[in-house]
Amino acid sequence: MKSIARFHNHIPSFFDNFSFGRELSSAWTNGTATPSVNVVEHENGFRIDVAAPGLPKEAFSLNLDQRTLTITAVSEAKKETNDGENYTRREFSYSSFKRSFTLPDTVDSDKIQAGYKDGILSVDLPKREEAKPKAARQIEII
Repeated sequence: MKSIARFHNHIPSFFDNFSFGRELSSAWTNGTATPSVNVVEHENGFRIDVAAPGLPKEAFSLNLDQRTLTITAVSEAKKETNDGENYTRREFSYSSFKRSFTLPDTVDSDKIQAGYKDGILSVDLPKREEAKPKAARQIEII
């Protein structure tokens, strides 16, 4: 039993000596992530909420090409170091994502707005006036 326990204790350092061990662990903790998204339709338009806690507002980019809205974010987690530090290994930490949405013809693309608060990016997509529901009315017969 003691030999199994000793072997088990050496497994992490064993994989640290090979590049695929570092790449595998980095792929799971860093890289591309896909955030959760809610899309809501209301009377005057749509709203896309993207859950991206921990990212600063400056990390986001929104691009509209024809009817395709693309939301991207790139962030680098900087680790503070003190002067005179000598490290033998330091892993970079980047995260990014890209989501694209095909917008319906009813969206007024000139009035799209976005805001970021409490880890949620909200994109407001107002409907064109002609696409909004009209109030019921009586039609006069002539």
